[in-house]
Amino acid sequence: MFLKIFNNSVSGFIRKGLILLLLLTGSILVNAQTLVKGFIRDAITKRPISFATVMFKDGKGVTSDENGSYSIETRNPKFNTIIISFVGYATVTERITPGIEQTLDIDMELSKAMKEVVVKRGRGKYRNKNNPAVELIDKVLENKEKNRITAYDYVQYNQYEKLGLSLANTPEKLMKNKLFRSFKFIMENVDTTSVQGKSLLPIYIEEKLQEKYYRKNPSEEKTRILAEKKVNYGDFIDNAGISSYLKSLYVDINIYDNTIPLLQQQFLSPIADLGPAFYRYYIRDTTVIDSVKLVRLYFTPKNPNDLIFRGTMYITLDGNYSIQKIEMTISKKANVNWTRELKIKQDFEKGPDGRYHVIKSDMLTEFALVNSSSGSMYGERLVSFKNFLINVPAPDSIYKAKDEVNLSNVINNTDSFWIAQRHTPLSNVEAKAYYNIDSLKNTKKFKTFMTVVTALFTGYVVLGDYEIGNTNTFYSFNPVEGFRLRLGGRTTAKFNNNIYLENYIAYGFKDERFKYAANVTLSLNHKSIYAFPLHYLKVGYQYDMKIPGQELQYVQEDNFLLSFKRGKNDKWLYNRIFKTEYEREFGKNFQLSLGFKNIQQERAGGIYYVKPNAPTDSIQGLTTTEISAQIRWAPGEQFYQGKNYRIPIVNKYPIFSLRYIAGVKGLLGGQYNYHNLNLYAEKRFYMSQLGFTDITMEGGYTMGKVPFPLMTIHRANQTYGYQLNSYNLMNFLEFVSDKFYATNFDVHFNGFFLNKIPLLRKLKWREVASAKVLYGSVRDENNPAKNGDAFQFLKYTDPNTNVTTPATYTLDKGPYIEVSVGLANIFKLLRVDLIKRLTYLDHPDISKWGVRFKVRFEF
Repeated sequence: MFLKIFNNSVSGFIRKGLILLLLLTGSILVNAQTLVKGFIRDAITKRPISFATVMFKDGKGVTSDENGSYSIETRNPKFNTIIISFVGYATVTERITPGIEQTLDIDMELSKAMKEVVVKRGRGKYRNKNNPAVELIDKVLENKEKNRITAYDYVQYNQYEKLGLSLANTPEKLMKNKLFRSFKFIMENVDTTSVQGKSLLPIYIEEKLQEKYYRKNPSEEKTRILAEKKVNYGDFIDNAGISSYLKSLYVDINIYDNTIPLLQQQFLSPIADLGPAFYRYYIRDTTVIDSVKLVRLYFTPKNPNDLIFRGTMYITLDGNYSIQKIEMTISKKANVNWTRELKIKQDFEKGPDGRYHVIKSDMLTEFALVNSSSGSMYGERLVSFKNFLINVPAPDSIYKAKDEVNLSNVINNTDSFWIAQRHTPLSNVEAKAYYNIDSLKNTKKFKTFMTVVTALFTGYVVLGDYEIGNTNTFYSFNPVEGFRLRLGGRTTAKFNNNIYLENYIAYGFKDERFKYAANVTLSLNHKSIYAFPLHYLKVGYQYDMKIPGQELQYVQEDNFLLSFKRGKNDKWLYNRIFKTEYEREFGKNFQLSLGFKNIQQERAGGIYYVKPNAPTDSIQGLTTTEISAQIRWAPGEQFYQGKNYRIPIVNKYPIFSLRYIAGVKGLLGGQYNYHNLNLYAEKRFYMSQLGFTDITMEGGYTMGKVPFPLMTIHRANQTYGYQLNSYNLMNFLEFVSDKFYATNFDVHFNGFFLNKIPLLRKLKWREVASAKVLYGSVRDENNPAKNGDAFQFLKYTDPNTNVTTPATYTLDKGPYIEVSVGLANIFKLLRVDLIKRLTYLDHPDISKWGVRFKVRFEF
């Protein structure tokens, strides 16, 4: 009896346990994701089949890309069969296992009917007129505005984006790579399924989860960042700068815009207003999805070298002429550097009002230094959109807040949070990349490797808490110092996170003088003084040489390459400078700088200070004491933070700065009272297929009676490198002004004209042109020709005739103008300009023509 009761109890327990297990298993299957991916090929030729349809039986589908690759996913456990079809091929049906990730490659055979068809090749002349495909595109253009998301009064949705980089090679070469063999745990995390015949090694991944809000009137666009996560390589790399640079390459894609900015270039959308002038369109067939009739339209460039796409789009025939799906890539002949392949896929979803909005955007790019190499780098940006809410206003507090509010915190960055909130789960390889890179940066071999790389690319050698550099200033030369040696360095955040020390010492073997500098900087936000946002106080003293009027960008004046100059380069100053600087950045757009500076100038070389009726050597130098303030506003600015300078990632947003300097007589020996105002603005204007134009404008005014060294000495360039913000055929100290206005135009046509020339378009050269115009004047009180008490301008004595003429001038005869034309993208790096000086051609020892060079990395 006891055994019977026991057996019944055990049986009941087992039955209940089995029922519970089945319920749990069913729950898991309901929530688990089914992911099927692979390649579709011709069974005989093994060539990829592009744009084949892959769909779950009784469910939605996708199409294969240019390489025949597909990926389809669902959370419905009832879908256990996929169907693959393509015009001319026999339909393939395959069973799958729900709830797991699986790879399924498909070989398709021609249908029986196709095997019996004889195809005669031939194509008639393409015309836009009376072309049904072009007429369909015209309908799409007519309905563009109402199909934009901005057609609604209010829109809000959730956005998830994932940005990743992976090194790629054949599996054999990647495994044999000497560098990676030293990090075995990295090699154990290789993706061999995403790209056929390639092994992908993830080196960077970044994720962001956001809420987006749009209001039409008054216009507002707001972003609330809920969470963000990225790999971190430590102090060796500017992680934020990498993120900004990648975002400049992979921007949001709106197919309804006329131009699509990608890889820092402007590509013409296939449904741009000018699309029919640059594209050929062909109707392939029609299909029905979700009871909506669609036209499958193929588009291709008329000129394969232009910055336009080829691919397939699906257009609805419901009266809205919306894009339901689009897949496109660029021509291999397109004038783009370092890019072997670029693919874009966008899926759209039908809203309650019948219009379509994008729900998924995927951009995949393969980069390679040499097209023939087996090694490359893959970059991918995946953006997913969910929970669209149309024409429902958000609370007023949302629209009154900042344009971007970061709500990310420790809670939102836990693994459990990301697993629950990601729109698309990470693959096992991607998930492991976070852990592997965190482990990698702490290995001794990696630190040694990055130390060497940092020294080669930044010029600084890291020795514990101290960096020695900049190496390209260790040796230089000039006419006054002769051969010059310099050695210096600075402390890092490892020495102290709040206090930074910097120093150098230099020696000129001709003038036999030591030069030196020492700075102490106090970080006021407990962050690196080189990282955003800046907030520091710096005190320093310097004794060194300088060419008057030189204000170089992104390079130091004693750089070895700048030692080579044309013409006479003997106008120098010895400066003793004591300075105090306060710097603060507010958000990403606004910067405040305050300064105090005492400068003791001592003339050197061919500079002399002379007043009427005074001996030539009676005035050895000048002393000034200045108080300054500057504000800078740069909305939308992006940059990469280098070791010395921020390298700008130029975009469409303008930059403005306003600077005020007051000279104080009697303070620490200051000899002059004066006030100086300077206003500067720059902006890039995009011209679609014609490229872009960079325009800078600057104006300045100096109030007070001052000698010419304290006026604006216009930026001249006597090196052989092309400088964007200097006058490349002007001599040092050739022009001075106490009020001036300048405008510079730098036009890049991106190969628009050369792409049309058969023999030249293969070189992928790009046309450039520039014009620089400078107006200025000097008031009578500061002009030595009208005021005998003013310092005399410098003079030039011809060594052949011994005739003396002026060497420093005012701009009273009109503007200084120089123009140039040139070729860029030579060997993908070099720009060469032929420059012509148009005015003031009678000045002595000038160059009327010149050839200048510039090395520039660009896509």
